[in-house]
Amino acid sequence: MHLCTMHGLFYPFHLCHERTLHRLLEHYHTIHFRDFMALQLTPLTGITAFPDRMGDYYPELVSTGRVRQGYQVNGPLSQRMIASVDRDLSDPSWRSTFHRALTSNHRFQGSFFRAPSRLGKEDRQPPEFPLPQTLTQSARETAPYSVKLLQAMSRWAQTDETAVAAEYGMALLTTSASLQYTLQLCGQHDLVAVTDSRTHYELLAQTCQREGLEFSNHWLPREGY
Repeated sequence: MHLCTMHGLFYPFHLCHERTLHRLLEHYHTIHFRDFMALQLTPLTGITAFPDRMGDYYPELVSTGRVRQGYQVNGPLSQRMIASVDRDLSDPSWRSTFHRALTSNHRFQGSFFRAPSRLGKEDRQPPEFPLPQTLTQSARETAPYSVKLLQAMSRWAQTDETAVAAEYGMALLTTSASLQYTLQLCGQHDLVAVTDSRTHYELLAQTCQREGLEFSNHWLPREGY
């Protein structure tokens, strides 16, 4: 399929590897990037935003229109978004894919529990980053989670167990929200979704299948970097 006249939204992150960017530009007329997803779970709990954008590294691509950016995905979740996230978090197939990747995919792990790599500086093969067994134990896969529960967890007294449960839950939440924003942005701006993360591609595909959505979702495999 010839893609060079199509317009793609990279997901689920606000930056991508330099080699991925060049490959995307070979396939898409324009490639669009969101800002860092700074979610506000409660008035006092959330995720801090990184101010950098792809255009900071490639201003010439912004000036020529090949890279477009500035799609904001921050603040509190809408009621519609909460309902969509909750459906992901209660879907056994979706949860199974997430947990399997969390326990075995080092790149997927690193998107939550390792300092983020800067653009183009990622290791060719990232080092193993063993997670605590309490985080990856099989019971986590089927433990109930919802946005409302995670909001309540932010107010619980912190013990080792509640901290791990909340950390796992926030990884679920940020993953689902990033995919739901992908669906929203692509629909609003007539874009196709593209990622170099197989896990995120599979999770988004499962969401679309469950919801009965016909959606253009492309995976660009990373090979050798």
